[in-house]
Amino acid sequence: MTMTEHAGSCLCGAAKFVVHGDFDSFYLCHCQRCQKDTGSAHGANLFSQSATLTWLAGVDQVTSFTLPGTRHSRSFCSRCGSALPGVQSAGLLVVPAGCLDTPHPLWPTAHIFTSSKAAWDSLCDDVPAFEGLPTRV
Repeated sequence: MTMTEHAGSCLCGAAKFVVHGDFDSFYLCHCQRCQKDTGSAHGANLFSQSATLTWLAGVDQVTSFTLPGTRHSRSFCSRCGSALPGVQSAGLLVVPAGCLDTPHPLWPTAHIFTSSKAAWDSLCDDVPAFEGLPTRV
């Protein structure tokens, strides 16, 4: 039986990794901490209790930050700032979905912490959509 592998990297390509194993869940987190982490409406993270993370390159570029007094942590590339995987204290692997280079089979499991949802987030369904950058920015 072949183990599932998911490859990923940061935006500048300095940090490269592979995740061996399957993800248990995929949450879109609307808490204010994830909004600050991403600069967006929510974080999009894959979680696994059993998968393992192997750094292929750039582990020395990975910086981790844990908000004091909380379990909230994030890892990122110190060169380009891209979100990267991290293992939390309980052994839980958290992988930002956007840093994967290979497709993963999960659709989001749930929206969480929706009580902190950005006020403008629910209005986005009515906003025009473009496949690329609009001609007028």
